[in-house]
Amino acid sequence: MKVDNAARIVICLLCVLAIQGCIGVVATGTAVGAVATQDRRTPGTYIDDELIELKFLAAVSRNESLKSQSHVNATSFNGLVLLTGETPGESLRSQVTEIARGIPKVRGVQNEIALKAPSSLLTRTYDTAVTGNVKAALLKDENVNAAQVKVVTERGVVYLMGLLRQDEADRATEVARRVAGVQRVVKVMEYIE
Repeated sequence: MKVDNAARIVICLLCVLAIQGCIGVVATGTAVGAVATQDRRTPGTYIDDELIELKFLAAVSRNESLKSQSHVNATSFNGLVLLTGETPGESLRSQVTEIARGIPKVRGVQNEIALKAPSSLLTRTYDTAVTGNVKAALLKDENVNAAQVKVVTERGVVYLMGLLRQDEADRATEVARRVAGVQRVVKVMEYIE
């Protein structure tokens, strides 16, 4: 039986949780609870967003063409799905969009997938570092509640997601733009009063 990388990661995480026992479950529950108190989404919506991402990952891993030729991600916030990554052709890009739209509780899809060969591991590692630096900058800023902003980076482009007032979104964007390595900032937000 062939096991792909996503399945290996899930298996490893389950093993770690099993080894850590109840302490890991309590710590994880506490961390999720702490984040949820700062999040403007309801707990049910937060869980729905996590399930949307997992269902997307499972659907892509079952599609041999996508799995072998593309690097795609879905990030869900309040039922709005941001698609990022790379795929070599428009037909594969369209397939990814249809997969996301077909997942229950998805309210909308913003497809930012580039038509090109999948990015290298080095590029993805650099993007992870940029994401961490943007999150750190948001945490340091007194005018932004970093827990209300989800940050995604692909090829140096930073996507900001959240339920924010216009002034909060503008400030988060300004902070992100000043971080080294950020090529461009794209707002993928819902605005509240």
